[in-house]
Amino acid sequence: MKRAISILSLVIATTAFTEDWPQWRGVLRDGNSTETNWSTQWPAGGPKQLWRADVGTGCSAVSVSGGRVFAIGNTNETDTVTCLDAATGKVLWTYGYPCPLEAKMFEGGPGASPTVDKNRVYALSRPGQLNCLDVATGKVIWAKHLHNDFGGKLPMWGYAGSPLISGPGVVCEVGATNASVVAFDKLTGDVLWKDGNDALGYGSLVDFCIGRFCLAEFNAFGLIVRDAPTGKEITRYVWTTKYNGNITTPIVEQKNGHTPTKIFISSGYDKGCALVEFTGTELKEVWSNTAMRNHMNSSVLHQGNLYGFDESTLTCLDFATGATKWKQDGLGKGALIVAGDKLIIQSETGDLVVAAAAPESYKELARAKVLTGHCWVMPVLANGRLYARNNTGDLVCLDLSNLK
Repeated sequence: MKRAISILSLVIATTAFTEDWPQWRGVLRDGNSTETNWSTQWPAGGPKQLWRADVGTGCSAVSVSGGRVFAIGNTNETDTVTCLDAATGKVLWTYGYPCPLEAKMFEGGPGASPTVDKNRVYALSRPGQLNCLDVATGKVIWAKHLHNDFGGKLPMWGYAGSPLISGPGVVCEVGATNASVVAFDKLTGDVLWKDGNDALGYGSLVDFCIGRFCLAEFNAFGLIVRDAPTGKEITRYVWTTKYNGNITTPIVEQKNGHTPTKIFISSGYDKGCALVEFTGTELKEVWSNTAMRNHMNSSVLHQGNLYGFDESTLTCLDFATGATKWKQDGLGKGALIVAGDKLIIQSETGDLVVAAAAPESYKELARAKVLTGHCWVMPVLANGRLYARNNTGDLVCLDLSNLK
């Protein structure tokens, strides 16, 4: 019952004109924002920059909650969780701990985003250190180490799945024997349950309800659906990719909590994508193709269409059939979210682009150069402000509020 109330409160929250972005991919972990208090009518030089900060190297997106921005980055072999004032960029507190940069074929640093739940923020490092910190002070409430405490086997690029709040627990993929996934009591860190034997990928868990609360896990094996209160596996669908490169977050199409429901997965390395149907007891493939190969960043589902990066090409697919609607080159391996009927895109080279979220054709509405360097990080829109970050830790806050 408490879980049902929690989901209802999230749904109610998204009816506001502005909203927080408290975790990876937003309030519902789907890359969608219902925020309307923002504009594409920018000055000639682009949106006004409100502030700028260096938060350290990494591909971790920021989270925004209660007027605060939370970021994780690595500087001088130290991971630091930074809490900033959302309006001014003033650093309110930092918490650091020794951690290797591990720049393997990219700049290195953390990949998991902070997860905020009321007065706690959860942050995960690439080697597996999970910290639960006090939102107001940064003080450590509890800490675990997924590799050291459970024998989790680190994948090539370390832990990258963002912690998920599910009922009384915070759930993480661990990748250990008999502990593929572990749920910790979010208040104390005690283990609530652990289950599974699969190797890790790099995606993040997502929860959904179909008459029962479930988790969708996209690991090195493929897609696994679990019972959320216990972690017990319900069913699985094989989807293996080179280098265990299942990196994205599953997209669950929710239809009033009824079965069957459809789940979309996608991988790079020439693997492709698939839509599968979950009947409540098994997963059945609806279609699969190579039209959407999400290498690092997940697609977003909006009004029956998927928008995402097929390797380095922005692509729109029909969700029901997998048919390609349009493709647009020139943005590199970017990242995007959807807000209202618009795509907010961060190009790989630092351009912030707004385009229509429409299946007919690619229609660009606004563009501005907001960062330099290498940009793989998802942009975040919260309360009229846009947060963009590059891989070396430059974080900018831009004013997208409705300007007259």
